[in-house]
Amino acid sequence: MGEFTADESHPRYNSLLSRHKLEIAASKGMLADSAMIAHGRGEAFDYLLGEESSNNAIIATKNALAHLNAAKRPIITINGNTAALAGKELMQIAEALNCPIEINIFYRTEKRISAIIEHLEAIKTEHGITTKILGEKPDAKIPGLEGPRANCCHEGIFSSDVILVPLEDGDRCEALVKMGKTVIVVDLNPMSRSAKMASITIVDEISRVAKNMIDLIESDYKNEIDIDFVNKKNLQKSINIIAANYMS
Repeated sequence: MGEFTADESHPRYNSLLSRHKLEIAASKGMLADSAMIAHGRGEAFDYLLGEESSNNAIIATKNALAHLNAAKRPIITINGNTAALAGKELMQIAEALNCPIEINIFYRTEKRISAIIEHLEAIKTEHGITTKILGEKPDAKIPGLEGPRANCCHEGIFSSDVILVPLEDGDRCEALVKMGKTVIVVDLNPMSRSAKMASITIVDEISRVAKNMIDLIESDYKNEIDIDFVNKKNLQKSINIIAANYMS
């Protein structure tokens, strides 16, 4: 894998850096064959959103963090893309919340699980993180789903009350909501099934969301759950942002 050489002054620097991280992750066997397609689709929506965290996204992020803080059994899940793009930051958030993370991927193979675990364990060692990593040996199933994507860990996803699931698929999101969980999804597409099915959707890019959450945690921001939050209205505001950017 070639060295990343783009200058920070390049207008597409962050985009190019993300792509490079995914190329490295692919070479390690962490990604499904369709991972780059999924990332490119997200990038297209990010262009429309202005490639920045909107005020609406920040509000959703604050509310999501408040739910995670108040949870009895919070869990953060990670797939190959999120491990590559924001693995360190998501584990730091889990450490601050005193909760485990669980590797949970759509196209599950033991090779991919092992590659992601190896990647995250290296981050743990380098940064002194003690967060527990689950997912290698699932021992429970999400009701209403078929196949390997139903697999989960009883200690993690199955027993959680609030779950952060970046880059989720709609069927699994719906199944988790039916289990009575507060499901927080990070999705750049405010019109996706997962965005519509979630309890809280953060319409933003996962690296920015993770950084924003860490900034909130480190600032000791005492945010409270927004009892007036309505996800449908939240999604409509994001659609309005896209429309405004298109018309400008």
